[in-house]
Amino acid sequence: MYIYPSISYKYMEKRWVLKSETDKEKVKSLAQELNISSVLSQLLIQRGVQTFSEAKAFFRPSMDALHDPFLIKDMDLAITRIEKAIAQNEKILIYGDYDVDGTTAVSLLYNFLRDYYPHIDTYIPNRYDEGYGISLAGIDYAQQHAYTLVIALDCGIRSLQEVAYATALNIDFIIGDHHIPGEELPEAVAVLDPHRADCPYPYRDLSGCGIAFKIAHAFLKRKNLNTNVLNKYLDLLAVSIISDIVPVTGENRLMAQLGLAQLNKSPCAGLKALVKLQDKYQKIGVREILFQIAPRINAAGRMDHALQVVNMLTTKDPEKAKCIAEEIDRFNEERKSLDKRITGEALSLLDKEKSHPDKQKLNLAYRPDWHKGVVGIVASRVIERLYRPTIILTKSKGKITGSARSVHGIDIHNLLSQCEELLEKFGGHPFAAGMTLAEKNLPEFLKKMHNLANTCIPDDLLVEQIQIDSYIALREIDNKFFTILRQFEPHGPKNPRPIFLSKKVEVVGSPYIIGTNHLKFAVKQGDSAIFDCIGFGLGDEVDLLIKTSYIDICYSITENKWNGKNSIQLDVKGVK
Repeated sequence: MYIYPSISYKYMEKRWVLKSETDKEKVKSLAQELNISSVLSQLLIQRGVQTFSEAKAFFRPSMDALHDPFLIKDMDLAITRIEKAIAQNEKILIYGDYDVDGTTAVSLLYNFLRDYYPHIDTYIPNRYDEGYGISLAGIDYAQQHAYTLVIALDCGIRSLQEVAYATALNIDFIIGDHHIPGEELPEAVAVLDPHRADCPYPYRDLSGCGIAFKIAHAFLKRKNLNTNVLNKYLDLLAVSIISDIVPVTGENRLMAQLGLAQLNKSPCAGLKALVKLQDKYQKIGVREILFQIAPRINAAGRMDHALQVVNMLTTKDPEKAKCIAEEIDRFNEERKSLDKRITGEALSLLDKEKSHPDKQKLNLAYRPDWHKGVVGIVASRVIERLYRPTIILTKSKGKITGSARSVHGIDIHNLLSQCEELLEKFGGHPFAAGMTLAEKNLPEFLKKMHNLANTCIPDDLLVEQIQIDSYIALREIDNKFFTILRQFEPHGPKNPRPIFLSKKVEVVGSPYIIGTNHLKFAVKQGDSAIFDCIGFGLGDEVDLLIKTSYIDICYSITENKWNGKNSIQLDVKGVK
């Protein structure tokens, strides 16, 4: 087992930040109207829910609340071109990125369109031979196999040269992307991206798979067909939304919530095969997608070829899906071993730089022999240990390539855009991005990124914050409260699991450590019930709890399932 080096930075300490108090009259009014506690009312208002009708939409999602897909700029042009291709028996190629969002997007649109038209196929670029996004090799493949329409999903918004190359070969492109556009858009038949400055669509944060879903939605509307058929594709969409770390608000939350229900009720054969890889069956929620389904799907593209994922997610044969899922699971085991080793090596490199005054605000590590397929995961792992934006770089086919991940309040895509002249290709969003550059530009890129970080990043953003939603007394936590609280799910960016603060709670019994370094203890407050607590990674605080009778705790409220019994448990984030 690889042991990570011990590295300590002053900004690894977490700061408790209580969110601004909401209007007390609004809180009281909504609480009375909904017959809920003032704490739950405050949580709703913090999430933009201020009326009975908004609360109904929040708690009782309906497909009827979906926005008109034709509000997306160029959607009419996209559907017209697809209809023309069908009418003229053209071959259509659905092209997508090799991550969870891209593969689910391609699978969703393929599964949908094949019920209406037979001459379609899928294409996923090889991560190592072609890199991210639309490739010239992919376009050559389309020409060689007589595809005259390519629908690119979860990529393409910055592929100006590639689309121009395709146009010269009489291949039309429809771009369906959700990444941030550059100053110029590709000259495609249609460019669907809610982040376009001229796009009037009311919700800007769709995933790439969400764009694919909207194309299917628009196709049905144009033909006046029943849109209820869309329900069976929501399982793939939920996996995309949760895996791609897009905001779980508005339309995304609606589709994720309905999609989780579909995933647990009647998933496609491929997702069902992945779910069965679990040691024991349990209800699939956000955690299961993030830690079981998504890593396995991503592993195929990291270790081999993500087209296997599309084959799994598009087959109707349970046995074929099972075989592919087992192969993907083997890739995931291989990926975990690489991930652990390279994370350790990256931390060791960063440990040598920790005293350098110009390298304190950005983790930037490079080794030419690191596996390209896991640098994104490694960047995320490094942030868990060293809380600051992180870029992990390696060398592939003569180019420097890498992945960036960021922390709350720091837009890594914006920082990279200020180095655009040094990059051959880059793209992403504020929290995650990828890049490719010539080896000769690496020294200047490293220098400029560190300078930008030192200039643009305030010190306080490098202190991880625990955002606390509300004070609460432990006696307020009962089964009714918890039942309503669970309906705030699914959680994710901009709809995080609520964090509460309870002051001067009494430690009951003897705290102890379980697992590697997890803290187990129990608390009560006055005449409240006794609540079991788990503090993941907080084992170092055990002496404090043993010596102190009363503490302040911040925590989320979860359910503990043990020996067939369910009970409320406090997932403690910090103690003071």
